[in-house]
Amino acid sequence: MTNIRLTASVAPLFMIAVCLVQLSSAQTKRNRFDPDGSFWIKGDHPDGFSDFGGINLNAKRDKRLPKAGLELNNGRRFRFSQLSVSRERFTFTTVVVSNISYSFSGRFLKGGVYLASNLDDETPVLEGTLVKYRNGKKIAEAKLSLVYFGGT
Repeated sequence: MTNIRLTASVAPLFMIAVCLVQLSSAQTKRNRFDPDGSFWIKGDHPDGFSDFGGINLNAKRDKRLPKAGLELNNGRRFRFSQLSVSRERFTFTTVVVSNISYSFSGRFLKGGVYLASNLDDETPVLEGTLVKYRNGKKIAEAKLSLVYFGGT
């Protein structure tokens, strides 16, 4: 009989603990930040960046998606040589290809899991400064607003 009373008295506490774990798990998923996908310039391309295609953060390595890095309109890719991704700060530098390289410093404007969000191609989700270098010397710089594309 003592065991039954103990079980009956512990059951509500157990249920509360289970609910708290579920709430914590749901909160963690809601607060999770995953910007995996591609980012394109909103509006016209600024001077010096007419060949810019987008920034790809496709970390999932799906063969259908472009590899991570900066991509030009002609398909040329610049892999990241340094990359730091957080909600508050997103920075990268690329490898040098044909004496050209890029760097970016900016921030994401919203959190969440981008692929699971209903993001449109009109609302900027990333802003920052893109710099283009030739032979290590800055040849173009622009402040950009970028929109999200999750892929197909």
